[in-house]
Amino acid sequence: MSLANVKPDAFIRTKGHVRRPPALLVVSGLILFLLLAIMLAATVGAAGIPLSRLPAALGLAAPSPGDGLHTRDQLILWSIRLPRIAVAAMIGGILGAAGAIMQGLFRNPLADPALVGVSSGGAFAAAGAIVISDSRFAAHIHFLQPVLLPLAAFLGSLLTTVILYRIATRSGRTSIAIFLLAGLAIAAIANAGIGLLVFIADDRQLRDITFWLLGSLSGATWSKATTIVPVFALASIAMIFIHRGLDVLILGESEAFHSGIDVERLKRICIVIISAMTGVAVSICGVVGFVGIVVPHLLRLMIGPGHRLLLPASIALGAAMLVCADTLARTIVAPAEMPIGILTAAVGAPVFLLILLRQRGLVGL
Repeated sequence: MSLANVKPDAFIRTKGHVRRPPALLVVSGLILFLLLAIMLAATVGAAGIPLSRLPAALGLAAPSPGDGLHTRDQLILWSIRLPRIAVAAMIGGILGAAGAIMQGLFRNPLADPALVGVSSGGAFAAAGAIVISDSRFAAHIHFLQPVLLPLAAFLGSLLTTVILYRIATRSGRTSIAIFLLAGLAIAAIANAGIGLLVFIADDRQLRDITFWLLGSLSGATWSKATTIVPVFALASIAMIFIHRGLDVLILGESEAFHSGIDVERLKRICIVIISAMTGVAVSICGVVGFVGIVVPHLLRLMIGPGHRLLLPASIALGAAMLVCADTLARTIVAPAEMPIGILTAAVGAPVFLLILLRQRGLVGL
């Protein structure tokens, strides 16, 4: 029997039988959770929209006679909340799926897109754009002012990926270990650069850099949502073709090669997907941590390591997690807004520690 036909669960069973709920039931539950999170985000805020008025605000029903708040509800929903929900859901799904792909590629459940320096490269470029926006040089690029920050972040992430790929590839073969180590080095360099920019920035620039580094969806618009759609769609299609290769790669590169998997091609595709998804996420909302590492880890405990269901489940749970986090971020300290990265770290870090303790047998979950 070919190794490619062996179910991925068989590779991981080392401590007896693990009872898990049916995978399809878990995925269905995650989709329902996401829908509930979206409904909550649409109705909760500084100006609340009761569930009874939500269908009319969405245009699915006629407004009640004498409802003087109908126009206000529609304006809030379509101009502010729905684009923000759409951006949060897609960014959360992107980060969750990127984490699942990276953990499968590195064969390490602790891998995270931020580890390879792509997020740090984008953050450094964004911080640089904030600092130069008030300089004399800004007068020469005034036509780019509306898109300077997200464009700089995306180009920074893209350039980081190109550098890493060039360093790690020799004679057509990409060393994942070298890719990871080079990523850690570039992340350190980028963080040093960010520190320098923070040092020379004025008070307003410092606030902008800090808010960007902690992540925020306050600037979400329909135009930003549409820029995410192509990357989200293409990455989702690519996942259909890579899940089997990631399953077999659990055994190692040599075993995957002998099972008929083009390992080098799989690496290149995964690296491009991870970098594109991480780059667009950083370019839209800044640096948001722990989604890419915690979401796939939790799902492996519930549905196992098979990527056929793990990848779509990571999209659903990542989307729901970020929609909920964004809802809290804009309501918990209203009328001000808390950076979303603080909330994802506050929830993600303890969960991650519990997972590590569980693996070492120090706690029972």
